[in-house]
Amino acid sequence: MPKPGEIVRVGIVGTGEIAQVTHLPTLTFMSDKFKVVALCDASKKSLEHSATKYNIQRTYTEFSDLAKDPEVDLIMILAANAYHAAFAIEAADNGKAVFIEKPMALTHADCKAIIDAQERNQVTIFIGYMRRYAPAFMAAKEIVSQMKNISYVRVRDIIGSNAFFVSQSGTFPQKFDDFPAEAIEDMKVRNEAISKEALGEKANNSRDVFLYNVLGGLGSHDLSAMREMLGGTPKSCFAATRAPTGFFISALLEYDGFTVCYESGSDQVIKFDAHIEVYGDNKRVKVTYDSPYVKGLPITTTVLETDEKGQYVEKVIRPTYEDAFTVELKELYRCITEKAMPKTSPTDAAEELKIFDMIMAALKN
Repeated sequence: MPKPGEIVRVGIVGTGEIAQVTHLPTLTFMSDKFKVVALCDASKKSLEHSATKYNIQRTYTEFSDLAKDPEVDLIMILAANAYHAAFAIEAADNGKAVFIEKPMALTHADCKAIIDAQERNQVTIFIGYMRRYAPAFMAAKEIVSQMKNISYVRVRDIIGSNAFFVSQSGTFPQKFDDFPAEAIEDMKVRNEAISKEALGEKANNSRDVFLYNVLGGLGSHDLSAMREMLGGTPKSCFAATRAPTGFFISALLEYDGFTVCYESGSDQVIKFDAHIEVYGDNKRVKVTYDSPYVKGLPITTTVLETDEKGQYVEKVIRPTYEDAFTVELKELYRCITEKAMPKTSPTDAAEELKIFDMIMAALKN
């Protein structure tokens, strides 16, 4: 593996939206640390588009070829969730460092298999929860850690369709549909197997399958950040409910001494309303996120409190305009070159599934 100051050579599997809008541009900007040398995707048109745009010479349609490429140090898994575990394990078994865009995996067995692969091969496996690396999040976490009593917490993520933000990102991504029939069928089979393993009989209910995948997508960002902010996984889920139609869920999560209200959804309003707010010690601490697809939108922490003179005080902390993806990739580079364990490790990411299970079991409708 490269040492500090040396370039990490990157191979990317999955050249869709998240690659085109965030990771490929950011890795290109960070040319003092990373160089993308190879791409892999089932879509030949997608490969050609990104390879041409970013002047990448080697492309593969079979992941095994990328995993065995001797000129790749790090494999970034930006492919569909159904392939995360298989690709991560094969990459690790070939001695590669691995970055997995969240969620790490959607079954406990797959999570354990990735943990085992990391331990077996002693390679870096880093899960992409960029919100947890934002300096404003770390500032909020520091304040919350000093609070003696927490009374209540709200975790909220209600956003407009990603298409609104992607179209204004300035990255001009392209979508392609030239996937081989066998690739489409393979992903369908994998998704069905994951749903059956994760949900049991509930896998026969399309609404339950949809909700579980929502938790694994947008929900994993919120619940992972919640865990770090509050120092661990909730004890239980008191209750959970969802809208009869559409993409909205609410859940009440139990911690020692306080309850978290988690609410998430998506609509057609062009607003990114995502935050974690902690109430306690006569203050309110709120970290607010904006769309990560528009580079440079600041993440802030706001503290509201009554001071020793009985005066209302409002303070906004904006540590940087540097986006969370960039900060995350800086930490990824450090972990690879210094052989450090990331805080968003496979063992850490496996905790998300415990919360998914709690919420699914507590659903009232």
